[in-house]
Amino acid sequence: MKIGVPKEIKSQENRIGLTPESVKILTSNGNEVMVENNGGFEAGFYNEQYKSAGAKIVDKAEDIFNDSEIIVKVKEPQSSEVKMIKENQIVFTYLHLAAAKELTKGLVDSKSVCIAYETVTDNNGRLPLLAPMSAVAGRMSVQAGAHCLEKNQKGRGLLLGGAPGVDPGNVIILGGGVVGENAAIIATGMKAKVHIVDKSEKRLNELSKKFGDLIIPKLSHETDLEKLISECDLLVGGVLIPGAEAPKLVTKKMLKNMKRGSVIVDVAIDQGGCVETSKPTTFAEPTYIVDDIVHYCVANMPGGVPRTSTIALNRAILPFLSKLATDGYLKALGEDPNFLAGLNVHKGQITYKAVADVFGYDYLTARDALN
Repeated sequence: MKIGVPKEIKSQENRIGLTPESVKILTSNGNEVMVENNGGFEAGFYNEQYKSAGAKIVDKAEDIFNDSEIIVKVKEPQSSEVKMIKENQIVFTYLHLAAAKELTKGLVDSKSVCIAYETVTDNNGRLPLLAPMSAVAGRMSVQAGAHCLEKNQKGRGLLLGGAPGVDPGNVIILGGGVVGENAAIIATGMKAKVHIVDKSEKRLNELSKKFGDLIIPKLSHETDLEKLISECDLLVGGVLIPGAEAPKLVTKKMLKNMKRGSVIVDVAIDQGGCVETSKPTTFAEPTYIVDDIVHYCVANMPGGVPRTSTIALNRAILPFLSKLATDGYLKALGEDPNFLAGLNVHKGQITYKAVADVFGYDYLTARDALN
């Protein structure tokens, strides 16, 4: 199979689809791999390493898209890339289509086969290809939030961990999934006061066993969220509905009662955000102010630590990609219902219900699409 790895072109995105180590495994199994020139440079992976692993270095993204059967990326295709995607070509990357109407239309029109990392499941209903980036983003959220609380970042001028004789900051984490758990690891490590709000009592019990009295678990339906948010210094939004738009749990009205200079880090921004006032930002301009509240809504947070993120992502995706390259997508998806859950677009049809529903497309089940 011919596998193409273009350089990521989204603003401040420095990850790359494959590491040299992954390339070596794929080429040793008889696949051809093309990597765009200096595509991995910012993540610390160099052309010579890719060549040594058996890859061909290609100067132009157009040639990668023209000559590849599978395109492997990290972020969703940008508009210039969508125009290069060919009919029947397999695109394997993060898509987050429920928050991207134009991208969805472009991929439907391309008649390609689009498999989204973020909706591939496992036998326990978890999301194994989303998890490593959620872990990175969760840990970064508190790091970023603590920085934004500094006065020169227009924050409250508060040290999240406090100081001798000074109380620590108050952190509210919405969602106890992978993002929330990893945010709590950093926030508790910084000695902040940490609340985790989730709708699942079972999940909160699991987190309580892990963190003990370092966290304060809160069931969402028993919590006065508006009051809780009014008391926080840092709010981390880590709510996820797989493949669907994130629910708007924090309204614009709630911001009126928040402390001046407090910070919102909306990790759910890839899926539209869980805060009504959130809008995507980049590392070039990561924050903006609404009602004296600092909003940090970088849509590709793990891109800020591209080496760590690329290695973590590859460990998760490589078994799936190897199966895809060896067996072809019909067999690879057809024999694995968890992998099949990643199929979002198939030759002009939407095959993920949440995406079809949000944009009014006809929905074709992924299983029916293969038949």
